[in-house]
Amino acid sequence: MRPLSTLTLAMSITAATFNAQAGNVLVVLSDSDHLDLKDGKVFSTGFYLNELMQPVKQLLDAGHSVTFATPQGKAPTLDRSSTDKMYFNNDVAALQAHQALLDQLKITSPGESPVISLARVEQIGYEHFDALYVPGGHAPMQDLLHSPELGRLLSNFHQNNKTTALVCHGPIALLSTLPQAQDFTRQLASGGKASAPGWIYAGYQFTVISNQEEELAKGLLGGGAMRFYPQTALEQAGGLYRSNRSPWSENVVIDRELVTGQNPGSAQGVAKVLLERLQERAGKGA
Repeated sequence: MRPLSTLTLAMSITAATFNAQAGNVLVVLSDSDHLDLKDGKVFSTGFYLNELMQPVKQLLDAGHSVTFATPQGKAPTLDRSSTDKMYFNNDVAALQAHQALLDQLKITSPGESPVISLARVEQIGYEHFDALYVPGGHAPMQDLLHSPELGRLLSNFHQNNKTTALVCHGPIALLSTLPQAQDFTRQLASGGKASAPGWIYAGYQFTVISNQEEELAKGLLGGGAMRFYPQTALEQAGGLYRSNRSPWSENVVIDRELVTGQNPGSAQGVAKVLLERLQERAGKGA
């Protein structure tokens, strides 16, 4: 059994020292460094720098503690295409500051990463965490949508009305709560319609990177094509999609415990809601 990392414990202690009402936020990332495409092609990917680090920096700056996890406890992979100033309002200093924090936390270091497995999260106890955040990048499309461990975690948060925030491709992780998640996505990938009776998020309003934005960005895939788009998948599962008015503009949708952001430009908005929810929870003494 892998112990809670020294860095994570230190972050928790620091948060408790400076903020008596500090919250504990679990950040779940993908183990994968690639996405399987159609026709046997493979796309190298991971998480997006700004989608992970903008909310994490805001949480840490506010005195909250952050624990990082992946399904298997592997160090996650940074999508190098996301280390671009355009994701930070063309502010080079902001890009460098968030990259420096990522390096400081050693999240992507195979030998020093503080990341723990979702099995370890379950051993610690879901009740330890006040909120959950899943950033994007294409990697969640490879494994988070099928992870039974993540499905149990999300189901627990759903049952207890605990804030569940996801950005860009991150919301695809909500499919992990389906009893037959792999069968559902297999139907989608085959080009047919899929059904998901009894999905716990059916009827929820949500957003995710739109089919239109996927089409605009498909050049990143080097001539490959995704097996299906997350907007289509979540709509067919029973969600009610809410899009922005123009591609790549910020869009944050809130419905009960669920907070979803549409694209990289929505990460800051989702972080703002997370911070507000944590403050409300602390005020209620939860």
